[in-house]
Amino acid sequence: MSAPRTPRKVLGRLSLPERTYLADALRTETVGGVLLLVAAITALLWANVPLLHDSYETVSHFHIGPETLGLNLSVAHWAADGLLAIFFFVAGIELKRELVAGDLRDPKAAALPVIAALCGMAAPALVYTLTATAGGGSLSGWAVPTATDIAFALAVLAVIGTSLPSALRAFLLTLAVVDDLLAILIIAVFFTDTLDFAALGGAVAGLAVFWLLLRKGVRGWYVYVPLALVIWALMYNSGIHATVAGVAMGLMLRCTTREGEKHSPGEHIEHLVRPLSAGLAVPLFALFSAGVSVSGGALAEVFTQPETLGVVLGLVVGKTLGIFGGTWLTARFTRASLSDDLAWPDVFAVATLAGIGFTVSLLIGELAFEGDAALTGEVKAAVLTGSLLAAALATVLLKLRNATYRRMWEAEERDEDQSGIPDIYEEDDPEYHLRMAAIHEHKAAEHRRIAEEKAAARHAVAEVPGGAGAENDGPA
Repeated sequence: MSAPRTPRKVLGRLSLPERTYLADALRTETVGGVLLLVAAITALLWANVPLLHDSYETVSHFHIGPETLGLNLSVAHWAADGLLAIFFFVAGIELKRELVAGDLRDPKAAALPVIAALCGMAAPALVYTLTATAGGGSLSGWAVPTATDIAFALAVLAVIGTSLPSALRAFLLTLAVVDDLLAILIIAVFFTDTLDFAALGGAVAGLAVFWLLLRKGVRGWYVYVPLALVIWALMYNSGIHATVAGVAMGLMLRCTTREGEKHSPGEHIEHLVRPLSAGLAVPLFALFSAGVSVSGGALAEVFTQPETLGVVLGLVVGKTLGIFGGTWLTARFTRASLSDDLAWPDVFAVATLAGIGFTVSLLIGELAFEGDAALTGEVKAAVLTGSLLAAALATVLLKLRNATYRRMWEAEERDEDQSGIPDIYEEDDPEYHLRMAAIHEHKAAEHRRIAEEKAAARHAVAEVPGGAGAENDGPA
């Protein structure tokens, strides 16, 4: 008879290598999130201070690039189509790593974040559609509230959820990676009006050359960077959003190590490119995308127009219910069960945090309402409002659970045997228990010695005439 199958834990404890990788990724993403926040605030100030508004418009719409190659673009356009390709290149590497070495490698483990991400995109789209239909608004923006901004979400976690269990952080990171892939598929499928098949064929040929060079082990940035620029330019001129090229190249990198390698090529390149993405590309995109005019009247209109209200409700309500509902359904109707260290309020808090949709939501908003500058600005204001509300609500929920998170974090970090590895990962190692036994025996011996010294000292004091134990020991 086969051994009984044990229920699979939803959001169970990560392995030590996965936790180490996650910690390194979070350090960069949270710094990037802070820079993203600074860039967004700068954009809002730059666009709304009367003396600076004209200069913001001038810089944003300044065109640069070769006209003959179809690349004479505005600065804001370069930020959205060019710099974000770097962001999606890193997202492609993250997804590839998850597919070959992370949670997505195991179909059973992958089911949870994939289902949660799918539900977390379907529910906001449905909420937007219902809201816009009820108010007689445009359905073009259905995809705007479907994306999660991982940099902003992790920045909030860095400030508020410092004690969040690593498994729950990993869930949010994996969820966002899948979310990014689905978002770029939405962009490629639903926001491509016309196709230039010659340029598309050239981009595909360039990707094939990129893949062959990788398989042949060719090295050198001077080979790949020019090739990547050519692929990007061809993809842009094909009519498909150029960020698709970034994802495609990221997915082609090898993310498994071979004999003699300390890091895989994908991990090495990600380490080099991630600071450029988090520290430059995404903040600059935010700087030239978040500069919308904000006034009391404009903010009030966010809650009265069907398109903008649909975006806000999609981010705040749709994302939360979609991700939480998808996770609950997976646990309810499969063999998965929630980790003993976690409670459903923890999952709900993270689902709420995923309602922060900034970078990709702004991008989709520009694509969805292209040609309608007024509505594009209003939708951007709705994205900012919804993201702010989701962040505020998640902050409250995380604060309420902070004491629980602190106990979990302390349990994960405890290293009593000072081996450099948290004790929770060594519970099945006999050597760990021998080390702990030796430590406790040493402590016991030390306490016995101290007890004997104290007893001897007390006995000596009692025998000394006129001492503390003698009679008539009042003042002289």
